[in-house]
Amino acid sequence: MISVVILTMNEAANLPRCLDSIRWCDDVLVLDSGSTDATVALATSSGARVMNRRFDSFAGQRNYAMEQGELRHPWVLHLDADEVVRPELARELQAIAGAASSPFPVYRIPSRIILRGRWLRRAGMYPAYQVRFGRREALRFVDHGHGQREVQPPDQVGTIAAAFDHYNFSKGVNDWFARHLRYAREEARQSWLERGESLRVSGLWSGDSTERRRALKRIAHRLPCRPSLRFFYSYFLRGGVLDGKAGLQYARMLATYQRFIDMNLAELREAQRKGES
Repeated sequence: MISVVILTMNEAANLPRCLDSIRWCDDVLVLDSGSTDATVALATSSGARVMNRRFDSFAGQRNYAMEQGELRHPWVLHLDADEVVRPELARELQAIAGAASSPFPVYRIPSRIILRGRWLRRAGMYPAYQVRFGRREALRFVDHGHGQREVQPPDQVGTIAAAFDHYNFSKGVNDWFARHLRYAREEARQSWLERGESLRVSGLWSGDSTERRRALKRIAHRLPCRPSLRFFYSYFLRGGVLDGKAGLQYARMLATYQRFIDMNLAELREAQRKGES
């Protein structure tokens, strides 16, 4: 009933755990971006199909898999290799796929960020949603910042109650920072592109948590002292202090990530200033 797409790049440490969580699936496509470790061998030995494509963006990879992956089932779930499908999530997805009809073409899924073996329920902004599940003909993505967004308007997006676990730190804190240095550049570019747009704050009062989060993000881009504000929001306003040492560590990491973004924005402003002078 469900095909699964997994994006990989040197994910030998994570892939077995991810694959183990989807043993119920008989059509797994691993889209690899040039791994030099045992990722491809592990995928092949598990029975997954493997395709190779140089990484351009998350949206580009996911759309390529949808269009060229010869997926067998009408419903598709997208995963990263450091994500794990919990049993209750699997049951909910299978129930939707097995129904005679569905009210929505695509669905968003919450994720639980895991740090030091602990779910960051508060500091991790739970429930933060991404559209990752949908009908094969409808599930497509567009680039946004360092990630992707769905092409459907909010009223065409359903919500899954169960979450997947995201082991975002499985390769260590240094790897997290290395990735977020790259992400910061893309986030800064997205913010720069949106700098001339009117500040749309109506989403703050939306009944949809994703719309509220996106509205808050738009506002945050206009505020001063963003690293400190991001720490305060994550650790105090969101209650990260209740997540123990892991919550404090993550709030500090988010503040550093915001500093990376601001440094990239400063470079873009300086480049514009030089171009106008």
